[in-house]
Parts: sequence; C-alpha cells; structure tokens
Amino acid sequence: MKLTPAHREKIAALLAYLNRWLAPDNLATLRPKLAFQTGILAGFSLIASVLLGVTNCTTQDSIQQRLDEDLKSSLAEVVPANLYDNDLLQDTVNIPSAKYNIGSAQTLVYKAKKAGEVTAVAFKFTAPDGYSGAIDMIIGINRAGEILGVRVLSHKETPGLGDKIELAKSPWILSFNGFSLANLSPEKWAVKKDGGQFDQFAGATITPRKSVQATQRSLQLFQDEKDTLLQ
Repeated sequence: MKLTPAHREKIAALLAYLNRWLAPDNLATLRPKLAFQTGILAGFSLIASVLLGVTNCTTQDSIQQRLDEDLKSSLAEVVPANLYDNDLLQDTVNIPSAKYNIGSAQTLVYKAKKAGEVTAVAFKFTAPDGYSGAIDMIIGINRAGEILGVRVLSHKETPGLGDKIELAKSPWILSFNGFSLANLSPEKWAVKKDGGQFDQFAGATITPRKSVQATQRSLQLFQDEKDTLLQ
C-alpha cells in the first residue's frame, strides 16, 4: 500500500505531537491529575482514528486506480490503439442523454484523438430493460458514425442463454462492428425474428433484442451530438 506525500505529512505531524505528549516531563505533570487516564485513552483513540483515516484514504486511492485500469481495458476493446495518442480518461465531455433511454441523464464521452483531431469516441450506455434487468455496455464509434466495437460490462441475464451477449461466451457482440445509422436502415436495427439484421439466441430473444435497441439509441446520441463530440 503506497502512501502519498500528504499521508506521510499527516503521520509525521501525529508522531511529533505524540512525542511531545509522551515526553517524561509532560507525563510527570499529567500523572497526578484525575484526567491522566482519560487522556491516555483519548490519545490512543486519536492514534487509531488517524491511522484508520490514512488507511482509508490510501485504500480509496488503490480502488480508484483499479477502476481506472478496468476502464482503460474496456476502452481498449472498443477503440483501437492506433486511432489515438491522447489519454482518453482525461479527454472527456458530458452530453445530455435522458431522451435516449440509455441509463443516464448525462453521458460521459471519451474522445480519442490523433495529432489533435478526434478520430473516435467511446461511452458507456445501458439497456435498462433486459430480460433480467439492466445490461451495461460500452461502445466505440468512429468519425463516420460506424461502430468500432461494443462490449458488455455487466448484466444479470440467464446463464447459458442470455449471457451469450458476452464475448467470452459468444462472438455475437462482434456483429455490430462496422454498422451505423447510415449503412443500416432503421427497421434492420432489430433481431432477425423481428425482421432485423441481428441473430437472436435460442430460448432468449429479449436479451439480444434489447441490446440491439439500446445500441441503436446510442448511435442516435452520437449522430445528434456529432458536432460537439468531434470538436
């Protein structure tokens, strides 16, 4: 567990205070007083509280670091590394998204840039109406509005049926690659059972249906906010 300079400064200040308080001359002065034992207990309580606070801060830093690493890994799956030379986590913009029904009133969009020009964007979105609940996903889209990749981040779909939306279970999620609102008509943004482009799963039609619909709505967000996103 790595301590930051701020953490070390807090610990050093605490130790300096304790050294002064526990000095023999100071203790000799305090010992005859009725408050001595109370002071001892209070001192140890202070030590425990400060150390717990320092540990908590350090743990939070570690957790945030792991979350950032997980996010970078997910972004790398939907935006090829050769499309950007910037830090995606630091180059973002918030876009209003309540009307698109993709799980949030505001969507944080990550901009991929090469030599200062936006080459692609990526953002998380949600199909709120999966068979067993929300399906959280992430999408990468190039300047032309074509899908670079979609991945499922979390879901509660039925194991062995609806979980085929995971790349680890099935290549189905790759069927979005290359499609856009321009090269696939609105009625084709559906599963084949509904007359669309995308396969459904045997025994689990709702999961892919809702995933396709949410992906289409995410593309619509990009299309409507394209001027802002590509700045």
